Amino acid sequence: MNVMHQIPPSLALAPLSHGGAAMRWRNESMRSHPTGRLIMVTKGQGRVNVAGLTSGYGPNNMIYLPPQTMYALDLSPTTHGHILTLPDSDAWPDRPVHLRLLDVWHQKEAVQYLEKIEKELQSIGDDKAAHLWAGLLAIFVTRQADAQIATASDNRRDSAAARLVARYTALIARDFQLDRGVASFARELDVTPTHLARVCQQIAGRSALALLNDRIHYEACVLLRDTDRPVHEIAQILGFASAAYFTRSFHEKLGQTPTAFRRSHDRVMAK
Repeated sequence: MNVMHQIPPSLALAPLSHGGAAMRWRNESMRSHPTGRLIMVTKGQGRVNVAGLTSGYGPNNMIYLPPQTMYALDLSPTTHGHILTLPDSDAWPDRPVHLRLLDVWHQKEAVQYLEKIEKELQSIGDDKAAHLWAGLLAIFVTRQADAQIATASDNRRDSAAARLVARYTALIARDFQLDRGVASFARELDVTPTHLARVCQQIAGRSALALLNDRIHYEACVLLRDTDRPVHEIAQILGFASAAYFTRSFHEKLGQTPTAFRRSHDRVMAK
């Protein structure tokens, strides 16, 4: 059964913030989105896991995530920036991009595009100008990514192990709600479950099962927070055999039952 059909997101720019302990699930869980995302870090440092590969980030880092790319962020209370939701990724690179903007002019240019997008989105009327600025930002990111490829290669991402984990995370993003186990994914990747588990631990620092469970858990949190669907229906959507099994699994992961999680986020939204 597919996850609920949602209204496609519009072009949107939101602040990137830690959010406190209650929002750890939102940042640290591996998740994916049907549309692209662009993360711009202006302050702070931490680690980001993109398609199973972990890297450090710092100020003036820009991370582009194509649709259905699995990722997780380690955000500290001092990390600040923005995340841009991209309903149309046609003009953007077809692979993840992590730019470390060292040139001050490139830093200013990137910030200028985001400021223009923010200004246009806040103005009354349509958002055509914001989309045009986003198109210019796509050109900027593509050019910087091409220049980065020309000057250096990421040997870790080019390794056979990293490519395998990237393929695995792409399959998770596609099929996480279909009640598939690690062994099923391993067969599709033409490797043994043991090999897949070992490579995921080596590259991602998480087991193959943890990567899968992370994606399912994130979706559960989103459905509990953003919809009124009953817990038993969410359990069914996510491939759990019963609501009781879903509740037990959710509690083991977060220390709260699904109902308690929903109530706590109702209070957060009401503030």
